[in-house]
Amino acid sequence: MRKFIITMCIVSVLSGFLPNAAFCGILDSNRYDEDSAVTSIYEKTSPSIVLIEADLPDGVSTGTGCVIDSRGYILTSSHVITGAPSVQVTISTGEVFKGDIVSVMGKDNDLAIIKIDAKKSLPVISLGDSEKVKVGQRVLAIGNPFGFSNTLTTGIVSRIDYKKNKIQTDAAINPGNSGGPIMNIHGEVIGISQSIYNPDNNISNIGIGFAVPINEAKNFIKLAMSNAKISKTDD
Repeated sequence: MRKFIITMCIVSVLSGFLPNAAFCGILDSNRYDEDSAVTSIYEKTSPSIVLIEADLPDGVSTGTGCVIDSRGYILTSSHVITGAPSVQVTISTGEVFKGDIVSVMGKDNDLAIIKIDAKKSLPVISLGDSEKVKVGQRVLAIGNPFGFSNTLTTGIVSRIDYKKNKIQTDAAINPGNSGGPIMNIHGEVIGISQSIYNPDNNISNIGIGFAVPINEAKNFIKLAMSNAKISKTDD
């Protein structure tokens, strides 16, 4: 339908006739709807995204996290916080809290859970189903690249690496995005940003980024949240 509309408008212009504004305005309307959907997703999900800063021996590691439980449990990448004696978490309101490391997964899956005591219920992000992910579908990423908090980028699923269990995307992922969500157009997390491809040791994005599928993370979360230490902490 959209191709037909574009063709009709172009033909009308080339023929010297002014195309019907309302007719061709459908294109603008469709674009407006897409922009509104992206804006809505950002406004809905960004309050559940946090900035993570971890003190490491060689400097401060900066990353992103998603609130997965209103009591203050946060999912992030293990490489952001591994080896850190202390972790600092800044939530969307600007409030800063000490983060306690609850559980860390192996290097290949690169996941971790930390907890903060915000003394209030926190907004939680929705988790999707990575088994339903298709190449070509539109995705959104929110993170803190280079410390620029709550930055939104968009793209598509470029490839699914079933052997390595990774989702590849061209949505811009940069240092500081690690641990942040890759979401579908419904605002559901389908992956956790992990790394970028940098054959020339370039630290910035070149359009090839990878995320851990959210189903892998959900299995990790289920195991971690059933841990006796967590239950004891909440009593």
